[in-house]
Amino acid sequence: MNINWLAMLVAALVPLAVGALWYSPVLFANAWMKASGVTEENLKKGNMALIFGLTFFFSFLLAMILNSVVIHQTHVYSMLMNDPGFADPNSDTGKWLADTMAKYGQNFRTFGHGAIHGTISGIFFVLPVIAINALFERKNGRYIAIHAGYWIVTLALMGAIVCGWQ
Repeated sequence: MNINWLAMLVAALVPLAVGALWYSPVLFANAWMKASGVTEENLKKGNMALIFGLTFFFSFLLAMILNSVVIHQTHVYSMLMNDPGFADPNSDTGKWLADTMAKYGQNFRTFGHGAIHGTISGIFFVLPVIAINALFERKNGRYIAIHAGYWIVTLALMGAIVCGWQ
């Protein structure tokens, strides 16, 4: 299975782009700052080059794992890796794999399918993590909703790019 590296890089930009809007005064900046206990003064203290660089790096990691979540064909390879004929295209396994991928290799490879799985990942992976952290940090439901909403939207867009861009 080939990885579309350009799609991974573009998907890794999505959290920065969505965050620029989501956490701006146009949408949730004031509510987020209040719920998080962040002030304008605090925001000015950060090393933005480092923050954006690390955000891109971590977002790239998210794009990589989304690749295996939104593209179901990656799992066919993982099921067969230990088969003795896996690396030989002329073996029974190699021929079966080539035939299977020729028939089904593009199934569910759409932007919509990726968006659905990105959304599901946001709801069932990210939301619980944010909520658990927020509970221990004594943050309220608004804090959870703002951050979880951001990640649900962001992962939906990232999943769409990773899955649909072939």
